[in-house]
Amino acid sequence: MPEGDKAKPGDPPPSGGAPTPGGPLPRVLKGDQKFELDREAYRKKFYERFYDPAFERVSGELEKVFEVAWEGYHGYRKSPRSLKAGPEFADPEQKLPIEWLETRKKIKEAQARQEDPKSPCRFLVVHGSARTDQSCAGEVSKTYRLTQIAREAIAAAGAGKGGAAAHEIDFLDLSRLTAEYGAVIYPCKACVSTAQPLCHWPCSCYPNHAIGQVNDIMNEVYPRWVAAHGVMILCPVNWYQAPSVLKLMIDRLVCADGGNPDPTTTRGKNPALAKAIELKGWHYPRHLAGRAFSVVVHADAAGAETLRRMLVDWLKDIRMIPAGPFAGLDRYLGYYQPYATSHDDLDRDTAFQQEVRNTALELVERVRQIRSGQYRRPDEGLEDPRKK
Repeated sequence: MPEGDKAKPGDPPPSGGAPTPGGPLPRVLKGDQKFELDREAYRKKFYERFYDPAFERVSGELEKVFEVAWEGYHGYRKSPRSLKAGPEFADPEQKLPIEWLETRKKIKEAQARQEDPKSPCRFLVVHGSARTDQSCAGEVSKTYRLTQIAREAIAAAGAGKGGAAAHEIDFLDLSRLTAEYGAVIYPCKACVSTAQPLCHWPCSCYPNHAIGQVNDIMNEVYPRWVAAHGVMILCPVNWYQAPSVLKLMIDRLVCADGGNPDPTTTRGKNPALAKAIELKGWHYPRHLAGRAFSVVVHADAAGAETLRRMLVDWLKDIRMIPAGPFAGLDRYLGYYQPYATSHDDLDRDTAFQQEVRNTALELVERVRQIRSGQYRRPDEGLEDPRKK
């Protein structure tokens, strides 16, 4: 998203139809942090990507690539390909990144599919462990095995009601971030803490071609969450917290809870305008509200209940609907036993395996109730005095 000029009191309104809040704009505080690289520092970082001696035979070509990359960095070409926003936006003439517009289109298509009463029930099963046998960990995670149990239970429930096509299962494997070339989720930049309207839906912070922040998979992840009727997250505890691959996704989903669907209103990333818009009154659109969820957390020594509570609270905060009593399940596997035999512990714990099946089936039932109209939120129609 274009960074936008820093608006000052008395600035002329932006071109086109985007409104500019009247009166003095709120202050934007600046610090003394400096992250810009000079040419030699940039060159060093650029060539670190080509450490392999095999690249020496194309050193001349790489130098040409370096010159183009340096121009993009020095000129801050964050979004080198863009199109006019069009009539759906406050400022139809403002240019928006093609990548952002494509993701927005996929989200709208996913939303239409999700809302189609004739579409199959769709479940997003999230593998929230970083461990995979495709990386140096050398072994598949226990969480992965639990996702297999959950997926089989959801598929079997669908097969019992009109064939396997009755349920669609989308498996989001976050361990790919540790093993797949180029796959990355960049950290949330916390634009929302500057002002809610500065946080765009979907996220416009990435890709940033100027500083090489590309290949972010969240543009793929957002439509998958939107398309789902039910979401099931399974993960281990890492140092009392969610695994980093899962936490990265959670943080980047902040834009789904109150995010601004029209970046032209903030002229890209203009903090002063975003603050002024928020202070006039923000409606906090809940882009994932009404979907059902369940959570399974496992640990070997500590932290299972704490992490389960945090995940359930987060999903409830974004107005998703818990599947029921089993919606948040936390258990210990191989309590204080060696890691080397932890898969054996899972083999023996058939009760936990059945609880995971029950959690998945409970999610299936909640989705059925929501889609059939049998489920009504107890807080439906109530005015939320704290919309943030």
